[in-house]
Amino acid sequence: MTELLSPAGTLKSMRFAFAYGADAVYAGQPRYSLRVRNNEFNKLENLAAAVEEAHGMGKQFYLASNIAPHNDKVKTYLRDLEPVIEMKPDALIMSDPGLIMLVKDKWPEQQVHLSVQANAVNWASVKFWGKQGISRVILSRELSLDEIEEIRSQVPEMELEVFVHGALCIAYSGRCLLSGYMTHRDPNQGACTNSCRWEYNAHEAKENELGDLIAVDKPQLFDPNDEVQPVLLQEKSRPGEYMPAYEDEHGTYIMNSKDLRAVQHVERLVKMGIHSLKIEGRTKSHYYVARTAQVYRRAIDEAHAGKPFDMNLMQELDHLANRGYTEGFYRRHVPSEYQNYTQGNSANVHQQFVGEALEVKDNWLTLDVKNRFEQGDQVELITPNGNQRFHLTAIENKKGHAIDAAPGSGHQVRIQLPEGVQLGDTADYAMLMRYM
Repeated sequence: MTELLSPAGTLKSMRFAFAYGADAVYAGQPRYSLRVRNNEFNKLENLAAAVEEAHGMGKQFYLASNIAPHNDKVKTYLRDLEPVIEMKPDALIMSDPGLIMLVKDKWPEQQVHLSVQANAVNWASVKFWGKQGISRVILSRELSLDEIEEIRSQVPEMELEVFVHGALCIAYSGRCLLSGYMTHRDPNQGACTNSCRWEYNAHEAKENELGDLIAVDKPQLFDPNDEVQPVLLQEKSRPGEYMPAYEDEHGTYIMNSKDLRAVQHVERLVKMGIHSLKIEGRTKSHYYVARTAQVYRRAIDEAHAGKPFDMNLMQELDHLANRGYTEGFYRRHVPSEYQNYTQGNSANVHQQFVGEALEVKDNWLTLDVKNRFEQGDQVELITPNGNQRFHLTAIENKKGHAIDAAPGSGHQVRIQLPEGVQLGDTADYAMLMRYM
């Protein structure tokens, strides 16, 4: 069975991933992964608890240790990794040949997966890494389906993993210097500020007597006779800080990529024998982790059962906040039914996450409110056993008094579940969505 691999930035995200169908999760090793923002796994005791809990459920736990290290981090690497190895993660996700060598010399039995950061784009590279003791290669995002299939056929002995959902970088498999240039935070050391995703405004510019570009107070219309038009970019939260760019008759080219969505290709990836399908998003919420796991779990199961792809699964992913979707490099020419030609930058305009289940009793569900909702709203209850749609007929506050609306985050309310809605043992992982 094809593995579904979900991100886990917290213990809670890990639990939701497993509840909604993931076979494995991946987390980041503090200091040595490409997501060093504070999270629960910065504490070794939390990391140890997560690995133990995953193994107790018969699941896999992989640890990203995929930094491109400078000398100072090489010096401390084995020392800091030793307590992690004792936790027995199922694999380390690594990219640097030097660190891989050190790990294999000291702990030859430790499984290592080659990170996407290593940019494996051909079968010879995969075969090479197999000879270095790598058990699985995470293929570059820049490959087409045909290229992946050729790699699979040329190196049948290797486990292969590919990304199927999540954010895309503007640089080759994430090797980017933009954040380092603009904010002095190096993406290749795990400190990316996602500068490519900031909101920018374009200002018309002109050269001053020193040859520098300065903002024009009264912008003029673009002159189509000019070969290129200089503009200055100003990021929303950095007023007065301008960066030069250039605009032609087609507009200004900013860097924000759409998000990857490849659920429509799960069937083919399963048939070609890809071992693991990976969802990006270690800094995303447990809601994101649950919804993506639920959709891709169903896609994998239906592919193995020989069922045709259900286009509704693509619409299910529209309920997640996104920057618009793309299937990346998987196909050069995309059929019209898979493409959005009318909306360039989309967000979650269909549903809003409004409540997280706390307990169910006598057909009343207690919720931790995340966003306002009202009596009469059409809602969807998301559970690991399936999703159910209904209209809210009754809401109560903590004192049992009827109210017209749940006021917003920070409150707890109870809602009455319709006849026939049964949560069973999934109440701990149920979430309420409001249709907008």
